[in-house]
Amino acid sequence: MLSRTVVSVSAVSSTSSTSLSRFLCKVNQTIPKFLGQKKLSHNFTNCTTWNKNLNLNRKCSTRMDNFTTKASAAAQPLTNADELIGSVETFIFDCDGVIWKGDKLIDGVPQTLDMLRSRGKRLVFVTNNSTKSRKQYGKKFESLGLDVSEEEIFASSFAAAAYLKSIDFPKDKKVYVVGEDGILKELELAGFQYLGGPEDGGKKIELKPGFLMEHDKDVGAVVVGFDRYFNYYKVQYGTLCIRENPGCLFIATNRDAVTHLTDAQEWAGGGSMVGAFVGSTQREPLVVGKPSTFMMDYLANKFGILKSQICMVGDRLDTDILFGQNGGCKTLLVLSGVTSLSMLQSPSNSIKPDFYTNKISDFLSLKASAV
Repeated sequence: MLSRTVVSVSAVSSTSSTSLSRFLCKVNQTIPKFLGQKKLSHNFTNCTTWNKNLNLNRKCSTRMDNFTTKASAAAQPLTNADELIGSVETFIFDCDGVIWKGDKLIDGVPQTLDMLRSRGKRLVFVTNNSTKSRKQYGKKFESLGLDVSEEEIFASSFAAAAYLKSIDFPKDKKVYVVGEDGILKELELAGFQYLGGPEDGGKKIELKPGFLMEHDKDVGAVVVGFDRYFNYYKVQYGTLCIRENPGCLFIATNRDAVTHLTDAQEWAGGGSMVGAFVGSTQREPLVVGKPSTFMMDYLANKFGILKSQICMVGDRLDTDILFGQNGGCKTLLVLSGVTSLSMLQSPSNSIKPDFYTNKISDFLSLKASAV
């Protein structure tokens, strides 16, 4: 059973004079964890209200998951796929390492997805990769021969924009983006002003005696995601916004250590970019991607799904499986991506999925053998 913590907050001051302060409320700074992190990401006295449609409320009094790993017996190999399929209504799939690696489709994926759809199962695809928007991911699925609609795709780029909408982020404030085109497109669709992104990738700082770097005082949030155009200019600009702009939010799309840019090896992930800002600001980010339950709450609300009727399928223990466990879902680890069997069974690993198998196409063979 997941333990929980209570967030204590007070009402917004009626004497607030700025648009930013109108949407903030005080938070108890003693809360040890917020959205999966060790300490609060906000180094200011006010915190935003949450959207009641995400099981939170406008009175600024809410209960949130205290993200602790679920104590359980050793993970069991999946031996009866038919039983698991019959026990849930929805399958949430991670993408990298589960559906594809780099730009290469993993064997058996199309047939497996077709079988699940024929059984009446809802399929949702959730990725921590923020480089693409939902529309762009739709094109990637199509290029790989998979029929997946935009409504079935939830990327952390979308989660960042959805989170800002859920807290009524002021439209007169701006978002500084350390990341790629996916975040920019989702922010634009949500109606938010933004700056930064790939175009800052070519900017350099000419350090001279007495040089002072200016930054936009209207930036109310810095969103950090995976960024192949990462540089010192972005670190300094974002750091100034977080440190010096009152109430500026520090939001991370994810903290993944590695990612699959190609199917040949692992590459440094978005967590490396986030880590630079943690070091420079001495603050922890608010994470909207896995294993935070923000996306799980959003999906459950959007589709009207009971979380107990969801199975989370992923290749990472500390993001995918923990995401499912924090949300109260069944979990299935596939060994086609980051996690190996030895890593799963290591005495140092405390995150145990309900089941594990080699790849999602095992649903086909295990289903056949179980009938």
